[in-house]
Amino acid sequence: MVLSERVRNVRPSGVRKIFDMARKVKDPVDLSLGEPDFDVPLALKEEAIRSIHLGFNKYTPSGGIPELREKILHYLRLRGIACEDVIVTPGVTGGLLLAFMVILNPGDEVVIPDPYFVLYEYQVFLLGGAPVFFDTYPDFTLKETELRRVLSDRTKVILINSPNNPTGVVYSRDELEMVARVAREKQLLVFSDEIYDRFTYDGGGVLNYFGQLYEHTLTFGGFSKDWGMTGWRVGFVAGPKAIIDSMVTMQQYVFSSVNSTAQKAALLALDYNTDDLIEGYRQKRDLVYEGLRDKFRVVKPGGAYYIFPEAPDGDGDGFVERALEKKLFIIPGSVFSRRGSHVRISFAAGEPAILKGIEILRSLV
Repeated sequence: MVLSERVRNVRPSGVRKIFDMARKVKDPVDLSLGEPDFDVPLALKEEAIRSIHLGFNKYTPSGGIPELREKILHYLRLRGIACEDVIVTPGVTGGLLLAFMVILNPGDEVVIPDPYFVLYEYQVFLLGGAPVFFDTYPDFTLKETELRRVLSDRTKVILINSPNNPTGVVYSRDELEMVARVAREKQLLVFSDEIYDRFTYDGGGVLNYFGQLYEHTLTFGGFSKDWGMTGWRVGFVAGPKAIIDSMVTMQQYVFSSVNSTAQKAALLALDYNTDDLIEGYRQKRDLVYEGLRDKFRVVKPGGAYYIFPEAPDGDGDGFVERALEKKLFIIPGSVFSRRGSHVRISFAAGEPAILKGIEILRSLV
């Protein structure tokens, strides 16, 4: 069998590799998972089941059911996010793929802060674009000098993710305004991945949305994190109408449409408050940060459910191997970065697992 050049240059996800290993171990301490440890709320499950019994089981419009699109637009505009239209997608992953498909030409560059979520690099690469990274170490903040250093006449998009996976950092208003200023000056699009938007723990839990600052923004969000619907694969992209229209056309040939019953549950989810479930993550954040800060160089995460400490010897891969010997599953930072000095730890787990994980991590220093 002859494989394409495209697939031969793509390595399997390091995150999925750790997930698969953890499933095969008896009684693992798994702090690798990138999904909430709470279940989909009962009311949303019942809504999905009700829609099945009512016969809502056929294909839906390629852009998503109209009532969900309208409600998402209302949800975003209440937050001051500039958007003319919205498309419902199979998670943020599907939304990013469609957006890159309609935006990128061969050789176009997408500028991404490092560290970054692993799929950004490969989606850009698979579509013929060039991922270009700018450094945010050691505090994971966006620095104008670093951003401008990597811009070129081939730059098409700046992609940011706040709250950030893998660092948990939430970008400040000043940082976002800087990116908006640079993007406006250079006439660039900005992709803003805000899938963790409600997982913020400081500043009164208020997030600065990039779409509040810059009109040429695609805002990516979804239902996987805030409502625990990771396996239901419902996301959205909002932004300029011309781009969204093109993405709807592209979706006809890529995904056809999005799961019908999951869209009905998502419609109800926008009215379902999960603040109490998310509030518990503030306590988990504090627990893991306080448990590590005296032994590791670590930035306190302001959102999401990840913390990204530096390995004591600067060898994140080696540190992960040592942790695996004690049945602790974490992700090497090299999966998310051009550097291999850090590790990603998820605190989307029960308190007993977090406490045991802290104990093992401290014993490895």
